[in-house]
Amino acid sequence: MKKIAYLDCPTGIAGDMCLGALVDSGVPIEYLIEKLQGLGIEEEYHLWKEQVQRQGQLATKVYVDLLKDHQSTDHHHHNHDHHARHLPEIESMIKQANLPSQATQWSLQVFRQLAVAEGAVHGIEPDKVHFHEVGATDAIVDIVGTCLGLDWLGIDELCCSAMPTGGGTVWAAHGRLPVPVPAVIKLWESRQVPVYSNNIDKELVTPTGAAITVSLVSNFGPPPPMKLQKVGLGAGSQELAIPNVLRLWIGESTQENNLGYLEKVAVLETQIDDLNPQVIGYVFDALFAVGAVDVFTQAIGMKKSRPGILLTVICPPDKIGDCERIIFQETTTLGIRCLIQNRSILNREIEGVKTEYGIVKIKVATQEIGKEKTILNVQPEYEDCATLARQLNQPLRVIQQMVLNIWYQKHNKI
Repeated sequence: MKKIAYLDCPTGIAGDMCLGALVDSGVPIEYLIEKLQGLGIEEEYHLWKEQVQRQGQLATKVYVDLLKDHQSTDHHHHNHDHHARHLPEIESMIKQANLPSQATQWSLQVFRQLAVAEGAVHGIEPDKVHFHEVGATDAIVDIVGTCLGLDWLGIDELCCSAMPTGGGTVWAAHGRLPVPVPAVIKLWESRQVPVYSNNIDKELVTPTGAAITVSLVSNFGPPPPMKLQKVGLGAGSQELAIPNVLRLWIGESTQENNLGYLEKVAVLETQIDDLNPQVIGYVFDALFAVGAVDVFTQAIGMKKSRPGILLTVICPPDKIGDCERIIFQETTTLGIRCLIQNRSILNREIEGVKTEYGIVKIKVATQEIGKEKTILNVQPEYEDCATLARQLNQPLRVIQQMVLNIWYQKHNKI
């Protein structure tokens, strides 16, 4: 089953609220404290939690208290002490921290996004961004801690609600800024996040909260269909007109049919009648390189009786931009249609079959009904069989049949 989580943000999102919601969902704070020690900055902060009331609702508040002798003085005057860390330094800290690989990868993604947004705002390279704006230490603890928590819970996919804009102004290292602050707007823009005003004039979404969501969330909007198993409540720092709580819904995706998973795919189409056919082969390779699932062409008759082709690309929704960029860049087309469709996919596993000539990979497609696994389709990997056929000077289908026979004998299916 696919484990999904949904961030419900009626009063926005900040790093400490993410930690609170994760700890409230069952992530042991001791686990976070222990794993974060790998970063080598434990003398700079103290991490602890307590149960608090927000408008009469019980929620978990996680505190990242900066220890006095290490506090950054940036907010008072601009002497960048050793705390104004840059992205390369933070990236190498994360890589050397010996974290679970998924947590490492996610943390690097979030910091990179944050640096790109801050850099765009100030007109500097991401690598030159000073992380004083977000208080380097607490940003590191919030971001890496959140990635550790999501990994600990085994979340396969994260979704998120629309974001409240907040309002008013806040003090930052560069003086007073309007809310949402420029970095948050940049981050929202990068994923075209749906936003609305809930008429609360406070900073509701912080740069850290925005960076975590735009980096890790697959889509923004209403909750996905799921069997709800647990809800974690993470408290924010301020009392607001409605309970200042981030709600993390955790459950199993119910977007499964009897066969396998139902997932969303994008189908891009364009017809072309004025392009050298040699280019098409090049476009195929380029599209697969950026993550297209499938690419195909069909011969069609077009206006003025010109023979043309219909180019169709199937890709995950988050790869639409990359695939469209390649089609526009490499072909003569001026427009591309995009449909989002449901795709049913079977569960598939790759097995290795030992033949006397070496190992051949075989794709096994299964269907789960209840606890029963039924095998629906067994296909030897084409490339492996083709290589063997050439080596042995045998017809391809003979090799494919030999591999299937060995697999069936091993599984006593004959």
